[in-house]
Amino acid sequence: MQDSTDFVDLEPTEKTLSIIELIGSGGLAGQIIISILFILLVAALYIYFERLFAIKEASKVDANFMNQIKDHVSKGKIDSAQLLCAQVNSPVSRLINKGLSRIGKPLEDINTAIENSGRLEIYGLEKNVSILATISGAAPMIGFLGTVIGMILSIFEIANAGGQIDIKLLADGLYTAMTTTVAGLIVGIIAYITYNHLVVKTNKVVYKMEANSLEFLDHLNEPI
Repeated sequence: MQDSTDFVDLEPTEKTLSIIELIGSGGLAGQIIISILFILLVAALYIYFERLFAIKEASKVDANFMNQIKDHVSKGKIDSAQLLCAQVNSPVSRLINKGLSRIGKPLEDINTAIENSGRLEIYGLEKNVSILATISGAAPMIGFLGTVIGMILSIFEIANAGGQIDIKLLADGLYTAMTTTVAGLIVGIIAYITYNHLVVKTNKVVYKMEANSLEFLDHLNEPI
């Protein structure tokens, strides 16, 4: 009769896999693509926060700013109004300052000058934002490229196995396929969300610029 201690309970051990190990298991092709996606992620986050702070700064306008401008213009103190615009230094103040510099000319000329200045301000606000849109579209495609490469590697191993499939090499190809797909989608989603958030923020500043410009032109058009 055998002792019960001779039998060892073989409990299945739980295998864990960290992100670093997962990336390392994807082979050289997977690591290169993951590195490219990581660079794109860093670039997207840098552009997002840099633009977010710039747009936030540009949106700061004193609620009493236009009242002061209209008061100076009504009293004929154009120099004082321009000095106030120089002190505020925001997209709105620069548009108003451009209009002030054209006072005395036809209202249509003043409006055209403000519109041209507004286009330059919008261009400055949207600086590098289009790169986020490019990243949001390119990252999933790069990830899908890794998927295709991984599947090709897996199929290559099956074709050359000669009936003896090496599970380890087959798994490396599948790891490449899955990790790059996930990484590409994550980077693409982050870039897409940050891009749309910046677009919304920029539009708010543009609407504020338009509202203040119209208010300024309406004041110039008022009968004395």
